[in-house]
Amino acid sequence: MRKHTVTVGLLLAIAAVLALSFYLGGLRQAPDAEETFGGTDAQVTEVLDEDGVTPWFHPVVELGSGELESGLFAAQAALGGIALGYCVGRLQGRRRSEGETADAPLADAAR
Repeated sequence: MRKHTVTVGLLLAIAAVLALSFYLGGLRQAPDAEETFGGTDAQVTEVLDEDGVTPWFHPVVELGSGELESGLFAAQAALGGIALGYCVGRLQGRRRSEGETADAPLADAAR
């Protein structure tokens, strides 16, 4: 029963921290702001544009909206997670199979 109480308490604490961060993040931005949670890249780009700095190079592909960029980033993260999971699974399977072959001579000697 104690483990269940601790788990529920931790989940409620995580939900409270997330709700508080969204609330405080929304208060900090002006109501007419385009994005509530804008990144530092966008802020630096605005400052550099105001100062008249010209970029050294331009992007190869200009995406139409931030949603496309977010979607591509999520797809990249998912593919990276799949590749990492596959590699870890292969290494774990290799370790298991090496452990089974190392135990096989001991089992034969015990007969």
